[in-house]
Amino acid sequence: MATSAATACRRLHLGCGRNVLKGYVNLDVQPAPGVDVVADLEGCDRSPLPFEDDTFDEVLAEHLIEHIRNVLPMMQELHRICKPGAVAVFKTPYGASDDAFEDPTHVRQMFIGSWGFFSQPYYWRADYGYRGDWQPERIVLRVSAERHKGQSPHEVFHQVMHVRNIVAEMVAELRCVKPIREPKKDLQSAPRIEIDLVE
Repeated sequence: MATSAATACRRLHLGCGRNVLKGYVNLDVQPAPGVDVVADLEGCDRSPLPFEDDTFDEVLAEHLIEHIRNVLPMMQELHRICKPGAVAVFKTPYGASDDAFEDPTHVRQMFIGSWGFFSQPYYWRADYGYRGDWQPERIVLRVSAERHKGQSPHEVFHQVMHVRNIVAEMVAELRCVKPIREPKKDLQSAPRIEIDLVE
């Protein structure tokens, strides 16, 4: 672990691969040029990430979460190492798209409602031992501007919910809640949904 990089920076880039970002602690499962920390995000239930509690203000994970089988321990570890109010941004294929299924290394599909299960209020019926709490604040659905030209956001959203391959990419912004909330259904809070028309 590059100690100086980890202590000087308060932004964490998960699963960086070859896309090393300046100003971030770049973490990946494989050692490579520019990777600051080598850690296995699948093993967070067995081995904690090599960071102190309340270290980071931001987390970025681009097309990573769909590859993680053991996702709740990872999200709990991220909660531990993030400061209260820290923001985590996840970019991922939308579940109702060929992109979510075609890659054989994808092990899960993410939908708008998936992100709530990283918060405590969604566990009002069952306790799986998860102790993280991430509040989904905003979900951006990136869709083709050409395909949806002249359509209202309501019309586009209707297609998102009923037709495959509408969303090119989903971006979810989550806020770290500390201390964790009680597992009560009435504490659930829906994120803001935005449609982003892209070329």
